[in-house]
Amino acid sequence: MLISRLYDTAPEKASERAMACFALLDELAIPYQRIEHEKADTMELCAAISDALEVRICKNLFLCNRQQTAFYLLTMPEDKPFYTKDLSHQIGSSRLSFAPPEKMEELLGCTPGSASVLGLKNDTDHQIRLLMDKEVCDAQWFACHPCDNTGSLKFRTADLLEKFLPHVGHPYEIVEL
Repeated sequence: MLISRLYDTAPEKASERAMACFALLDELAIPYQRIEHEKADTMELCAAISDALEVRICKNLFLCNRQQTAFYLLTMPEDKPFYTKDLSHQIGSSRLSFAPPEKMEELLGCTPGSASVLGLKNDTDHQIRLLMDKEVCDAQWFACHPCDNTGSLKFRTADLLEKFLPHVGHPYEIVEL
C-alpha cells in the first residue's frame, strides 16, 4: 500500500467530506497529523496505516436495532473482537446489526469503509449514540479516517472528548468490550 509522509496541515485537494473534517478541526484548533493512502476499507489494510501514524486506527462500526429506529457508532480498538450480545446488554438494546449503507450516508455522511467519529458533525439531529470502548477513551491518541478512506489522521483523544464532541453536541458512552 502506498502511504504518504506525515503532514500537519490540511491537504490542498481532497474530497468535500475530508476537507470539511479538516476545516472543522482547524476551526476548533485541534492539531493533527495526517497521511494519504490508497483506499483502505478493511482493518487489514488499516494495519499499515496504523504503523505509519504510530497509533492504532480505530474500528468504527455503524449499528442499528432491528427496527432501524436507533443508531449507534461504536468506536473500538482495531484488533478487539466484537460480540453483539455483549454490547447489546450494556446499552439496553437487543438485536443489533449493521445499519444499511444508505443510513450511514444519510446520518454520518460516510460510506462503508470510511465510517468515522468525525462524521458526527453531519448528525445535526443527534440520531446517533456514540459508544466508545474504554481502551479508546483511555488512549493518548485517537486515529480515524476524515470521512473518506483515502486518508487517515491522528490527534489527541482529549481533543476529541473535550473539544470536538462538545462542539458537535454529541456525548459519548463508555462501553467495555
